Amino acid sequence: LVLLIPPSWNLTTNGYLFLYFQVLKAFDYSSAWKGQQQMYKLDIGWPKIPEYFTGQTFCVAVDSLHGLVYVGQRGDNVPKVLVFSEEGYFLYSWNNTVEMPHGIFVLNTATDSSVWITDVGTGKYGHTVKQYSPSGKLMKILGTPGNAGSSLIPLQFDQPAEIFVEESGDIYVVDGDGGMNNRLLKLSNDYKEIWLTGTNGTGIGQFKIPHSVTVDPFGRVWVADRDNKRIQVFDKVTGEWLGCWSSCFSEDGPYSVRFTANYKYLIVAQLNINRLAILVAPPVGSIGDCVMVNTVQLADETKPHLVDVDMKSGAVYVAEIGAQQVQKYVPL
Repeated sequence: LVLLIPPSWNLTTNGYLFLYFQVLKAFDYSSAWKGQQQMYKLDIGWPKIPEYFTGQTFCVAVDSLHGLVYVGQRGDNVPKVLVFSEEGYFLYSWNNTVEMPHGIFVLNTATDSSVWITDVGTGKYGHTVKQYSPSGKLMKILGTPGNAGSSLIPLQFDQPAEIFVEESGDIYVVDGDGGMNNRLLKLSNDYKEIWLTGTNGTGIGQFKIPHSVTVDPFGRVWVADRDNKRIQVFDKVTGEWLGCWSSCFSEDGPYSVRFTANYKYLIVAQLNINRLAILVAPPVGSIGDCVMVNTVQLADETKPHLVDVDMKSGAVYVAEIGAQQVQKYVPL
């Protein structure tokens, strides 16, 4: 490593050494990601019988505690929710009160498990966020079934895209898969509004189809702002805007955002270019700019829509609406 220092800087020997090591440190950081080897491989044995996928597979959620994988699919006369084992065996399905699933999430607490589904249908079950038992019993409905809402009423949704629920019971909903609403809403465990942010637009804190949401252990909420081709980050306590990433998404906006099991990376689905992008998760502090360390290129017309991660094994499950299947990728 050679440093070219202008004579006008007039540095001492210690100054040269300090500058040298600072540059070396930066060089090491930026080059640490270069030449990164493949990080995931396709599990060709999952599921055991792909023919159980009979509709368009829009979403997937992993119950890491019980080794279950839930898949939401759409279509006429098809079961809307399929349940598989993590080994890929089909277990059971259900269809009641689910019209057009968009996002799905599994919550495990000390005493119970539940499955949350966002329904973007326009019929009598749509525009809602619903909580089910693992066997498919409807337990709770948020929103007014069949009625699209406005941004003025917190619990009146218009095509809610995805939900994330913390162990505390706090709920985060991105509401606006093409409807009137373009917002991020936080609810308490008794379904009261804690804060709400976002309107339709391109400015700071505004959204154009907020499509996916996740929360990290450091108190930050990450939102895939799909049509603005960026990820926006918010403080989970206050809803304050913390920063955004856009430079990694010039080719296609982010459709899904999930953390890896060790929280070192984010997995981002890009539907139109059939790709999973793997980004470095920043530590506590500044969001900075995004660093893409690896990609998983999927087959043409696969169209990865939403993903989820097994927080025990690290496996990534991808719901592909083009291929009409869910695929499993295991870390190397």
